[in-house]
Amino acid sequence: MREFLVVLHAGRETNRRVAAAVATRLARDGIRLRVLAEEWAEVPDGADLPAELRPRIVDGTPACAAETEAVLVLGGDGTLLRAADLARPAGVPLLGVNLGRVGFLAEAEQESLGEALDAMVAGTYKVEERMTVDAVVRHRGVVLDRTWALNEAVVEKSTHERILEIVLEIDRRPVSAFGCDGLICSTPTGSTAYAFSAGGPLIWPQVEAMLVVPSNAHALFARPMVVSPESEVAVEIDLEGPPAVLDCDGRRVVPVPPGARVELSRGSEPVRMVRLDGQPFADRLVRKFDLPVRGWRGRAGHPPDPGLEH
Repeated sequence: MREFLVVLHAGRETNRRVAAAVATRLARDGIRLRVLAEEWAEVPDGADLPAELRPRIVDGTPACAAETEAVLVLGGDGTLLRAADLARPAGVPLLGVNLGRVGFLAEAEQESLGEALDAMVAGTYKVEERMTVDAVVRHRGVVLDRTWALNEAVVEKSTHERILEIVLEIDRRPVSAFGCDGLICSTPTGSTAYAFSAGGPLIWPQVEAMLVVPSNAHALFARPMVVSPESEVAVEIDLEGPPAVLDCDGRRVVPVPPGARVELSRGSEPVRMVRLDGQPFADRLVRKFDLPVRGWRGRAGHPPDPGLEH
């Protein structure tokens, strides 16, 4: 039997109702769901479903996604980042359905949920790989921790009283030293998130690169930089300065003591994402950020997208 894992933002009643409807719809198409107990505690039970098709309760360890076909994410970007923790080790693709606000990482909106489920049932979807970032924290030659990020790895100050003094290293060579609130190392996927709000450029998901963006740096040379996906980025924390923290996707936080260094490189494992309609990234930008495109006529012989205002 085909199985999908569902990761749900269960804090809203409307989300719980959507989840119940999804479980019923997929069960009737012969697809069983795995669900997390704490998320489904208040989801209405599909009493009219046979026992073998009702959602199966699993724990929240990475093994819970093993041998599933996909992970359905019902929520916003935060829910998708949480689901990536489960999907990445299993190599299972994520389908994000936005039940939140912007939902930039989501592939479908609540209004198009039916069409998205049709594609999943029919198996007509595509899968693309998204680059990740691996992070290692070292202190006096000893590895303190290892972690990873889909959106961004941020080295930032842990206290508000003092600025963070760092040396930035790229490809094992020093590039600059400055005081700052922090430094963001983002993937193309994360270029629309924290890095963008800090002044970084948007990078199309098909581009393989790492984006390095200082946050509130006190320096003449502290511009965002786009570096090779094979580059090695390191941040050294001043021996006499305050401690820092490494924050990956707002989910995994590692203390970084004075004198330590954080090494950032291309992730060893990508995150796989479901694509349904091949929508150009430019169209996604316009819709998610509500960008003004009035007056656009398009190239002769190519009618404008009816979903865009022009």
